[in-house]
Amino acid sequence: MKVSFKVNGKSETVSVSADTPLLWVLRDTLGYTGTKFGCGKALCGACTVHLNGRAVRSCQTQIGSIAGQDVTTIEGLGGNHKVQRAWEALDVPQCGYCQPGQMMSASALLSTNKNPSDEDIDAFMSGNICRCGTYPRIRAAIKAAAKMS
Repeated sequence: MKVSFKVNGKSETVSVSADTPLLWVLRDTLGYTGTKFGCGKALCGACTVHLNGRAVRSCQTQIGSIAGQDVTTIEGLGGNHKVQRAWEALDVPQCGYCQPGQMMSASALLSTNKNPSDEDIDAFMSGNICRCGTYPRIRAAIKAAAKMS
């Protein structure tokens, strides 16, 4: 099946089975390796990308369901997004494996809630697991990013 969609503003067309997870299309077909495989069951958040601005788990999003839609990966944040700057300023990552998914969820949160409370952050980010336990630094970085322009 041919599926056309946009990734980070660029039009792409892929020929894969309709039930192929978006994660594997991004990583293996298109080379966007910033999106990570974690659990394959949409439980850990490592594979989080934006679909039309909304955070989704790419391991469970079938490519056949996204024709004509817009996908943003960690590479699409551009390296200078306020969330990325806050992550760097507060030295958030320890091992770093989950961080692309964490940043994608955080940027989706801040796109709809400009000044989230601790409770807002905890609720929105609850689907993202950090095996190193950097949750306090993640929360602090989200609050710092909320204050940036």
